[in-house]
Amino acid sequence: MTSQHLSLFSRRNALKAASSGFGYLAFAAIADEQARAAARGPLAPKDPHFPARAKRVIFLSMRGAPSHVDTFDYKPQLTKDHGKAGKYGGTRGAMLLKSPWEFNQHGKSGLWISELFPGLAKHADDLCLLRSMQTDQPNHPQATLQMHTGSFQFVRPSLGSWSLYGLGTENSNLPGFVTLNPFGSAQNYGSSFLPAIYQGSKISAAARRPFGNRGRRGGDDSLKIPNIKSEHLNPEQQRIYLDYVQSLNKNTLDKNVHQPGVEGIIESYELAFRMQDSLPEQVDLSGESQETLDLYGIGKTNTDAFGKQCLLARRFVESGVRFVEITHSSGWDHHRNLKNDMEKNCAEIDRPVAGLLADLKRRDMLKDTLVIWAGEFGRTPHGQGGDGRDHNNKGYTTWMAGGGVKGGFSYGATDEHGYEAVENKMHIHDWHATIFHLLGLDHQKLTYNYAGRDFRLTDVHGYVAKEILS
Repeated sequence: MTSQHLSLFSRRNALKAASSGFGYLAFAAIADEQARAAARGPLAPKDPHFPARAKRVIFLSMRGAPSHVDTFDYKPQLTKDHGKAGKYGGTRGAMLLKSPWEFNQHGKSGLWISELFPGLAKHADDLCLLRSMQTDQPNHPQATLQMHTGSFQFVRPSLGSWSLYGLGTENSNLPGFVTLNPFGSAQNYGSSFLPAIYQGSKISAAARRPFGNRGRRGGDDSLKIPNIKSEHLNPEQQRIYLDYVQSLNKNTLDKNVHQPGVEGIIESYELAFRMQDSLPEQVDLSGESQETLDLYGIGKTNTDAFGKQCLLARRFVESGVRFVEITHSSGWDHHRNLKNDMEKNCAEIDRPVAGLLADLKRRDMLKDTLVIWAGEFGRTPHGQGGDGRDHNNKGYTTWMAGGGVKGGFSYGATDEHGYEAVENKMHIHDWHATIFHLLGLDHQKLTYNYAGRDFRLTDVHGYVAKEILS
């Protein structure tokens, strides 16, 4: 670990030691050893099971379940059969509803993408469309939980927590797993029975206004990080206080060696102390160029909020964070007002996501950064209330880009109307297994023993979709 990664305590005490005659070099040697000890902790980088295609993940979570037949799953037969009675159940008398938007082929690959995504369509040759997704539940809370943890019935570690547990992080002064503006249950980013140090660190945006309302560097447009600075103690006093608390925690460990909760607290306290020096700078976007801000749509009313999250995701993974999740929380649950609300939601994310892919690519990071876009399920091909679609867990689309997947590629298929996966079905367990494979992890070997049993993200399921690997 290099000198810039030393803890705040180590650097400041090195200076104090120098002024007292102890000698900076001697104390710096101790500080280096402290830093190396931190690097050997539970968040230290770990070797994957086999050579990895992806080193890190950015997960773009679309809360509420976007309609696949209006975005990435082109169904000309649905257009032809518009107004006919649906044969797939659902609301009695529901008629098939064609997509209000045109689909066109894009890139050298000719992927069919809706006109709702003009910016993203320019990256068609980087996208791997997974058009045969399936999950077990058609209800939002359960399907969201299964997408994040593999189970809708039990409390289990999240995908991000498992990834951090398996691979560690490359920056000991930042969380290894960050979740931006999460929605819903904390289980979606929790560590469950894994040590607490592997749970996601929640960061929320402070403001929704674009930079332009108070100037591009406007103070109110920063991100709020609760309790990042103490109102009562300076850093030196905090270190003394923390050392005392940690001595009590370690005494508890000496008396009873197996105390996972106490071990997690010790590691979390130390990480939190180091984060005080690193995290505020990490989320400060004032140093980014105007060209970069424009690339993500920052400063524009409809794209500012999500654009900031996408830019922060790039900054985090560039600094060594292993897993970053972004939640678009406007809601994609379009039982009604499909035409207006779908256009609004897609306009909010199209430019930021396209900007993220372009930024990663120009930094030569897309090749080993796995970008994932997904909702918890899809929508029905038949209409609901004339201008809406109901829940559909039998067939829907997600996509991946970079990180070792084939670009300009479509995997799997639903039936002619887009109701049910019929070719190369990809259950959510298979999706998890494939993500792990791209990270160099064998989903059957990444286990944690709890209550006498070896648990894993995919339980007893999961097949890797090797056809999408580049």
